[in-house]
Amino acid sequence: MTQTDSAGSQADSEANWAIETKDLTRNFGDKVAVNSVDIQVERGTLYGFLGHNGAGKSTTIKMLTGLLAPSGGEMRVLGFDMNNEQQSLQAKKRIGVIPENLALFENLTAQEYLTFVGRIHGLSLETIRERSAELLSLMTLDSEPKTLALEYSHGMRKKLSLAAALLPNPELLFLDEPFEGVDAVASVTIREILTNFVNRGSTVFITSHVLEIVQKLCTHVGIIMQGKLVHQSSMQQILDRGSLEHYFLSLAGNENAASNRLNWLES
Repeated sequence: MTQTDSAGSQADSEANWAIETKDLTRNFGDKVAVNSVDIQVERGTLYGFLGHNGAGKSTTIKMLTGLLAPSGGEMRVLGFDMNNEQQSLQAKKRIGVIPENLALFENLTAQEYLTFVGRIHGLSLETIRERSAELLSLMTLDSEPKTLALEYSHGMRKKLSLAAALLPNPELLFLDEPFEGVDAVASVTIREILTNFVNRGSTVFITSHVLEIVQKLCTHVGIIMQGKLVHQSSMQQILDRGSLEHYFLSLAGNENAASNRLNWLES
């Protein structure tokens, strides 16, 4: 194989992955939060990233989105090297994020906030108006246009964050607990949006503790325990063994969680 052929094959391989990491590690002092994690997320998939509280999910997302520098390892997002400042910037233009802690400008209305986000991404005012009107209507955030974000409930803030993440029409979405604090109607709306988003060829990387939703929604799953990736496969491979919940609990060493009980509550 010639050098040109080799480079071309590598580029084709990288083009298949929305996210690819090798030995990705993050330490906080003596604590290893993410331990040599190898993740591969195909383009056009909905990837559920699961684990206990403190397992390393949010830390991984922060590294993949450029919010936190890794202690070691490699990571590519949409083919861009996230350890390279210029390439990282190119990747950031193509992704949308709902972070662990919602970071909104609370003294802005929903429309003002989306306008700000849109201008940051270089969208025209006409495009921002068209897309934000549709997004705010879909998220049912258009009934009181003068309400500031600081007056929103947690669920409303979550929906505004999703609207902002979708506004620039990204190739890849990172969503950290998007269903937390969201009512049943909004949950269905978000699920439909994400399904349609993936059906058009885009990619979603999502964390959630609601395993039932993950099982119904995601096409692929990665499970992280104490900073280590212990499982990665298609959802169908897990369902061939039973339910996602049962498999997750078996990895967590707590298959009999449903039968756990407090004797003093039964006396």
